[in-house]
Amino acid sequence: MSGYLLDSTILREYDIRGVIDETLTIDGALAIGRAFGTMVAEKGGHTVCVGYDGRLSSPDLEKAVVEGLMACGLSVIRIGLGPTPMLYFAVNTVPADAGIMISGSHNPPEYNGFKMMLGKAPFYGEDILRLGKIAASGEYAEGTGESSEHPVHDKYVARLAADYIGERPLKVAWDAGNGSAGDAMRDLCAVLPGTHILLNEKIDGTFPAHHPDPTVPECLEQLQEVVRSESCDFGMAFDGDGDRIGAIDGQGRILWGDQIMVLLASDVLKEIPGATIIADVKASQTLFDEVARLGGDPLMWRTGHSLIKAKMAETKAPLAGEMSGHIFFADKYYGYDDGLYAAVRLLNHVANQSRSLAEIRDSLPQPVNTPELRFPCGETRKFEVVDEVLERMRATNADISDVDGLRVKTDDGWWLLRASNTQDVLVARCEANDEEGLGRLRDALVAELTESGVQPPDF
Repeated sequence: MSGYLLDSTILREYDIRGVIDETLTIDGALAIGRAFGTMVAEKGGHTVCVGYDGRLSSPDLEKAVVEGLMACGLSVIRIGLGPTPMLYFAVNTVPADAGIMISGSHNPPEYNGFKMMLGKAPFYGEDILRLGKIAASGEYAEGTGESSEHPVHDKYVARLAADYIGERPLKVAWDAGNGSAGDAMRDLCAVLPGTHILLNEKIDGTFPAHHPDPTVPECLEQLQEVVRSESCDFGMAFDGDGDRIGAIDGQGRILWGDQIMVLLASDVLKEIPGATIIADVKASQTLFDEVARLGGDPLMWRTGHSLIKAKMAETKAPLAGEMSGHIFFADKYYGYDDGLYAAVRLLNHVANQSRSLAEIRDSLPQPVNTPELRFPCGETRKFEVVDEVLERMRATNADISDVDGLRVKTDDGWWLLRASNTQDVLVARCEANDEEGLGRLRDALVAELTESGVQPPDF
């Protein structure tokens, strides 16, 4: 059979993602189904769960992927419309040998893509590149498969609700951002105690209210307004495919992913003393210090949901998280990132304390930091720049972590420089104990970038 050359720009480190009818087409989706199905068959797999998000292009892409999988002789279990974690849930509980989710995550409406699992493990990196090579060659597994409808929505929502153990009812605002978590969020809130105010729960691939990304402050403004006007205890928001969470305290202040992780880690460590807790290299030093103070074993790891999941499996860590709001629970759960499940665990944390979320937030150390800074740098040059800076820092005997780019620790705090795995950009961040220290860290970072001929970001 003739092959199909996928646009190289859609083959990302952690998933496949492109612009509909430009870099990602229906024919491309069919080829992806055939290539992924071939890799499943090579591993001896027979069944694949397939789900899709609320983007306008998703149903057609889903049909093409299903056709490609069946042409490899596989049995396809179609779980329907829902968030990405519902697909992960299906693979773990149906069970199935693999899974593929049609989702554009938090990208703009014209994007779509695919997230995959092979067995219970994430499918990323070299596997995605090999998928592209199989599609180009047309050397597919052959067979006559079948497909069946197997909704798991009700079981998924029941599983989310099963771990709620809050001792006092709360008033909470929830914002699905018109993403694919909307239906599950609505049905979860219907069975939870307390008062729940739902925003943008209707799944709509045009995202009419705002862009569904809880790491962007502008995307949280509607939630902040409702939390304040309705005197809510706090609010939570989710990204376009429901695998990330953001939070707002009762005063309307944002809690970032690493701050949420501090709270969740404290609960896990009460039950599993000494447990390894993983966070990505962009996370605040406060998180690592708090995990250690609580008796845990903090582990700094590379950014990327697939990389974090793989490290969790290797270290048997019960909890991991990223600044971006991906939070992964293996404690009582399956070890993948699920925004709604993280929401249940955050509800438990607040509902089982006498303090408000705002008071809990204020009790944490309050470092000052820059936002995550992303600035252009060529695909090859971005790695070279990091290597150059790393070499110079090593020559000065600086306190360095090189697990993902370089993170340089000083008496003032730390600064980070790493190459993005998904874009032609460098990523930087600084955190200090006070504004004067932050200024010194910024100056050090700017000096290193300038020496490598890179225009520093606008802090």
